[in-house]
Amino acid sequence: MKDVLFFNSMLTPKIITIVYWLLLFAVLVSGLGSIFTAYGSFWSGLGILVFGSIGVRIWCELLIVLFKIHENLKKLADSD
Repeated sequence: MKDVLFFNSMLTPKIITIVYWLLLFAVLVSGLGSIFTAYGSFWSGLGILVFGSIGVRIWCELLIVLFKIHENLKKLADSD
């Protein structure tokens, strides 16, 4: 807990994992909703499912990469 309070440990990467699963669930619900409602079609729902899940994954991976870069830079700075 001390690491989190004094910013020695990053909390956001753990939160990004939770956000990823919530967004993936939202993509699933909206894609299935588009397939089975009168406002959408099968192809638009399938597109939401495929491209939405890929987009959410890419977005979360890019955020995680930023934190990995930070960790590696911190290791380099601490090694001197």
